[in-house]
Amino acid sequence: MARKSSIDRLSSEVKAHIERRLAEGRMTLDELIAELRESFPDEAAEGELPSRSAVGRYGQKLQQRLAAIKASTEAARMISEHAGDEKDTRSEAVLALIQTEMFDSIISLQEATGDEVDPAERMGLLSKAAKNIATMTRASIALKKHQAEVAERVAAKLAELEAESQSGNGRRFDPETLRIVREEIYGIVGS
Repeated sequence: MARKSSIDRLSSEVKAHIERRLAEGRMTLDELIAELRESFPDEAAEGELPSRSAVGRYGQKLQQRLAAIKASTEAARMISEHAGDEKDTRSEAVLALIQTEMFDSIISLQEATGDEVDPAERMGLLSKAAKNIATMTRASIALKKHQAEVAERVAAKLAELEAESQSGNGRRFDPETLRIVREEIYGIVGS
């Protein structure tokens, strides 16, 4: 099994300090290392503080994670702002994001060499992933069923309104307006 990085072996206090400073992005690596030496003199004296390159590598991984979280949050915000959620489109988007992340993680796990991941640990991780994928698949199926039911209700209501409008007893809509709603807004073509 691969050895933990020097950052992961630090006390939670030192690690949190590094993560906070890296997330702020206001310091160079040299400034951060100097601050660590001043703020944590005992760890510095014992040689437990990480090297500049270790902090740099960790910072890159942290930035990638933060960027992924920011992109996911932005996607969810945009969906929330621009999509009515009767069809539960936010859940669909969240499922898609999680499925993409799990797929990427499985690929990375498969590409990891024997030195990086113990075979027994790999099997355990794949087993957990399989269980989570099964749960997500069930959720996806339930979501699609819900979306189909909503689409059926919308189509039925539009058909009812069209029948009303064509019989001359239409309350508010003419047939052309209903056709536009059906085809362009709801994406339901034909009657």
